[in-house]
Amino acid sequence: MKNFKNYTPEKYSESKFQQVEEGIYCTKDPYGISSKDIYVTSLSFEMEPERYCEEDASPRNITQIPFECLLDEFSVYVTDFYDSLNEESETVCYQEFGASDLANIQKLRTIIGKSFYAVEKEDYDEDDEDFEIVFE
Repeated sequence: MKNFKNYTPEKYSESKFQQVEEGIYCTKDPYGISSKDIYVTSLSFEMEPERYCEEDASPRNITQIPFECLLDEFSVYVTDFYDSLNEESETVCYQEFGASDLANIQKLRTIIGKSFYAVEKEDYDEDDEDFEIVFE
């Protein structure tokens, strides 16, 4: 995954979204899991089909690895998949990420302009993952 950029959808101009800082908004949890407000941000990025575990990746098929690793690394979850944008795009993926902790969204946004991908480990045992994540 590369070329992370801020994406500002039109919906952020609605009154149910309150801007907290550049690219970060406060809103109600769209899933209704939390009664408290959550923080959201939207990013665009490109999958890298030449990378390990991204071989069949596209905006319509965001691969589990490294995407779930990204969610785990920054303690965020997906709040909008932007299905129509991802369906129309050949290379650029669009996702909205949410978290109850503002700091998690702020940390996630440090990925803007960077890459996040998996590389296969040469030596690993059965208890380990066969890959490691690179963030550069």
